[in-house]
Amino acid sequence: MTFPEQFTWGVASAAYQVEGAAAEDGRGPSVWDTFCDTPGKVFDGHTGEIACDSYHKVDEDASLIQRLGANGYRFSISWSRLIPDGTGEFNEAGFAYYDRLIDALLERGVEPWVTLYHWDLPQALQDQGGWLNPESPAWFEAYTKAVIDRYSDRVTHWFTLNEPAIFLGLGHNEGTHAPGLKLPRNEVLLATHHALLAHGRAVQVIRAHAKKAPTVGFAPVGSLHTPESESPEDIEAARKATFTVPDKGWTYNYSWYCDPVMLGRYPEQGLSFFGKDAPAFSDQDMETMNQPLDMFGVNIYSAGIVRAGADGEPIEVPSQRGYPTTMFRWTINPSSLYWGPKFLSERYKLPVVITENGLASMDWVHSDGKVHDAGRIDYLTRYLHQLRRACNEGIDVRGYFQWSIMDNFEWAEGYALRFGLVYVDYQTLERIPKDSYHWYSKVISSNGDLIPRSLSALR
Repeated sequence: MTFPEQFTWGVASAAYQVEGAAAEDGRGPSVWDTFCDTPGKVFDGHTGEIACDSYHKVDEDASLIQRLGANGYRFSISWSRLIPDGTGEFNEAGFAYYDRLIDALLERGVEPWVTLYHWDLPQALQDQGGWLNPESPAWFEAYTKAVIDRYSDRVTHWFTLNEPAIFLGLGHNEGTHAPGLKLPRNEVLLATHHALLAHGRAVQVIRAHAKKAPTVGFAPVGSLHTPESESPEDIEAARKATFTVPDKGWTYNYSWYCDPVMLGRYPEQGLSFFGKDAPAFSDQDMETMNQPLDMFGVNIYSAGIVRAGADGEPIEVPSQRGYPTTMFRWTINPSSLYWGPKFLSERYKLPVVITENGLASMDWVHSDGKVHDAGRIDYLTRYLHQLRRACNEGIDVRGYFQWSIMDNFEWAEGYALRFGLVYVDYQTLERIPKDSYHWYSKVISSNGDLIPRSLSALR
């Protein structure tokens, strides 16, 4: 067996990472513009001012996606490009840019999958408290209404928030991402509460005002764990570890962000763990967050490994010396693309779409003028092998979006890491398809049949 017949094979990006044109055509600054301008925050002082210059290369980039054979492109919209101050006056030039992008994709047979928020809050709203402001759900609702009114005649696939655990955890707790705050835990949890309310209100707007029947999802990330063995005890330990709010890295988990959205409640274990720091909430808040969804976007790159202790509790399995990692120093764990969809679909009862998966590497143009990235091909082969296992076992996986279509601005890492299927020369902005681009094209055209049925063990 292989992947479902109607499977979506896609690629992904995010506005601030690829668009550039940061101060052109009326776009207002976002928190990431401000963060990049703060000395010492981003590797080598890099910024997204130019990025991949996709703002000026709509047709070229859409054609790259078309030639790849992808039938879906997940991208995000820059809130401050549409509404420079976050609320109030619209910027027509910004709206026109996404018109061009959406139309260019559709003309080439590529379905646009739009993410409303991928971390780039307008700075004008951050100046009013950002996600700590109780008005932030209303701001996001109004922004969503503007997007839906303009694009829902052509766009049918929508995601609300991308990875709240990151823009809230790294951005508001650890201070390593925009807006660079190190808030007390109760304030981080309050900002999280507002963001989840914003998600719910956005879904309500999409349902009420979309011109074409929408498919709506949420794209979180969390602390995924896989079992050391396939014994029932280890599997249960991995499941428990995946949905526990941990003592270390407490912002990075699934259940605190996903249970309210998909189950209509905060997890009891999390409420107990956070105690008096947990936000006050009403039944109405939970109803607002818990809107019907059509799909669960899952971003998976890696996972920890656990075994069951004598009491059944999960015990972290330490990595061996020299274990394989990406350039991000993320452990390479292909089985995460099996256990992740399995655990998440079991708990939340929604079809899964892999909204991000890919390899951070350091590629360069070889002496023959080509970019040979055999490591990425092997990484993707192993992960897709495990995803096919999930599909074959009846897990409802609807699509896979490779991160990313092209090398881009990797947030606090600047341009130090390359995730793309397409190499970008950041001096000339030339695009060079890598070996992995041509390989992934063959995977798509074969609907995954190119992936071997068996693989050697990853050591």
